[in-house]
Amino acid sequence: MLKNLVFAFLFLSAVTSGLAQQKTPLTCKEIMTKSIKSIREVKGLKYHLKITERGKKGFNFYESAVKFNRNPRLIYLYIKGIEVLWIQGKNKGRALVKPNSFPYINLNLDPMGDLMRQDQHHTLNEMGYDYFGNIIEYSMNKISDKFDDYFTLEGEERINNRPCYKISINNKDFGYVDYTVKENESITSIARKLFVSEYMILEKNPKFKDYFDILKPGQVIKVPTWYCKTVTIYVDQLYFLPISVKVVDDKGIFEEYNYHFLQVNPKFEEGEFTRDYKDYKF
Repeated sequence: MLKNLVFAFLFLSAVTSGLAQQKTPLTCKEIMTKSIKSIREVKGLKYHLKITERGKKGFNFYESAVKFNRNPRLIYLYIKGIEVLWIQGKNKGRALVKPNSFPYINLNLDPMGDLMRQDQHHTLNEMGYDYFGNIIEYSMNKISDKFDDYFTLEGEERINNRPCYKISINNKDFGYVDYTVKENESITSIARKLFVSEYMILEKNPKFKDYFDILKPGQVIKVPTWYCKTVTIYVDQLYFLPISVKVVDDKGIFEEYNYHFLQVNPKFEEGEFTRDYKDYKF
């Protein structure tokens, strides 16, 4: 009898200890807060990025292999034979580009210029997670104590071969409002100030042909009230970084980004961000 009681006590103690060691499930706000913290702490990344973006003539699809170092900011991209290298403080801020077509010579291009932007939503300046993290942080501060009215933890799913938290954001009051242009403002500077998409501004104001159209002080344009109407984010459970982001506006899917083979803070080889690195063909 005593032996049975001792066994039962030990069994209950083990069960209780095991339950105590189990982690309390994270709330949606805790997940997003940890994600923003993780974004700030990233030193370097390697990943394969699949992009879907709504363009002027339908959807554009891109795939690229990315290497990213945060400080100093160094970027290398490989896109179907095209290579791009950008080094902070070098080459007058221009990117070294090896095209996969005529003229078949290395080019030095402005990341904000028309040749590199074409019909794309973002530039090299937004590579990495900082741009996305700043928008999420701004949105959380904007809604303050109404977080649960906008952000929802939908559960857990495996996305891009990674266990993730599924987060949805519903900006119910998404829409467009009038904005009066100030002195020396551009579409890009206005978008950065308001934490909205510059491509969305361009799309909503058809009188502008591209990002370089001159804006005049006092001119009234339409700007979105949020970056998007809804967004679905899959946050990696190990790194707390976004693995998949799907953005929807009033017209439907606006953009989608999927990260594959993500490496966080990898050890880069010496010379890996130089044109003479052994694997590059500049």
